Amino acid sequence: MRDGACSFCPVAGTRSTSRACSCPCAPWPWLDGRCPVSDLERSARWYARVLAFDPDRFSHEDTILDIPVEDGPRLALDANRPQFTADGPPRFFFWTDDLAATVEHLQGLDVRITSEVEDIGSVFFVQFEDPDGNPLMVCQRASW
Repeated sequence: MRDGACSFCPVAGTRSTSRACSCPCAPWPWLDGRCPVSDLERSARWYARVLAFDPDRFSHEDTILDIPVEDGPRLALDANRPQFTADGPPRFFFWTDDLAATVEHLQGLDVRITSEVEDIGSVFFVQFEDPDGNPLMVCQRASW
């Protein structure tokens, strides 16, 4: 277990409430939007495992799950759009301070990783998919 881990720390395996998080997955998740899903309960379990939270915030007659965040933008899983396609660019991305540890975490959960780690100069990233095939991405800023 690592010191200073935040409540969203799947790598550290702890749920502290420290805002001064030094774990590699901080600041998971800094994003805003809705992600369409076909089976909210299945997707809630998957996102909860990947992001280390308790999926207990269902709303709108159990068709939306607001993923809890301590700060920053929000994400909601939305089962109200049964006719969606999961193709195209990543729906959103997460930031991490340690891409290698995050990739290892995703692999440990048998998450489908769809790209190699790519370096575009200022950012390293890897793409992966949720259970519906929604493309997602996790990024790490390059240190100069």
